[in-house]
Amino acid sequence: MSRVLVIRHGAFGDIVLSFPAMAAIRAHHAADEITLLTTKLYAPLLGASPWFDRVEVDAKPEWWNIPGLMRLRGQLRGFDMVYDLQTSGRSTRYFTLAGRPPWSGIAKGCAFPDAPSRTTLHTRERLEQQLRLAGVKALPVPNLSWLAGDVPPLPARYAVLVPGAAPHRPEKRFPAEKFREVAAGLGLPVIVAGTAGERPLAQVIGGTDLTGKTNFLQLASVFRGAALAIGNDTGPMHLAAALGVPCISLFSAASDPALTAPRTPDGAWPIILRAPNLRDLPVAQVLASLP
Repeated sequence: MSRVLVIRHGAFGDIVLSFPAMAAIRAHHAADEITLLTTKLYAPLLGASPWFDRVEVDAKPEWWNIPGLMRLRGQLRGFDMVYDLQTSGRSTRYFTLAGRPPWSGIAKGCAFPDAPSRTTLHTRERLEQQLRLAGVKALPVPNLSWLAGDVPPLPARYAVLVPGAAPHRPEKRFPAEKFREVAAGLGLPVIVAGTAGERPLAQVIGGTDLTGKTNFLQLASVFRGAALAIGNDTGPMHLAAALGVPCISLFSAASDPALTAPRTPDGAWPIILRAPNLRDLPVAQVLASLP
């Protein structure tokens, strides 16, 4: 039995886009022990998945933190194969700290380097290419039945609106006032999902406010019952699409859906609406795009 390490820190949308890659690694190493190195935020979520035997939390110590680096070195050593799905500057430096084991990623001198074309590919195809070059077959449709948590009673049919985005990226947000107009035109009960910091947006929109009231597994259950999800370029919309919910994803000029859009379980694309500034995206265009 070999020991395998997978590195994936975040963010949430990238975690979700990595589900097929994680399932592919599990299938390829069915008889091996697989450890995930991730951040504290995502350890409970990915620990509930069937893809990992162990989950280690990366404290991401500063480079001057010698005790922290020694602990990290211990977490990285002793593996027969490492898949760096994060491929950041930080995770790439882990190659040397790990003792230069067989490594899939972008670290200079690693055994299974990704191709230069990776920078032009959507995250899903980039991960598929990276794993193929390391000998892992095409990405499967992952079984996500484990993504479930207890939620309060919900309507028989409803829409989920996701009005938030990363706090430091306000330019990625469709205005809450326009979300309220969309909600009024849906003809469905509306649930607003997001973080606790997005509660003021939910108050503007109306409907059932679940902002700050769900963990990742509970949020998945909320999406499972939804007839529709509409939201900005943000992590929860990736989860909705991955669960097969009909989605409308709203993109400003701040990000490129060709590289980062949510994807369905089989890799298909949701409905994507774009405007250089989302304040200029007409409500009528959103409602006209309903699946």
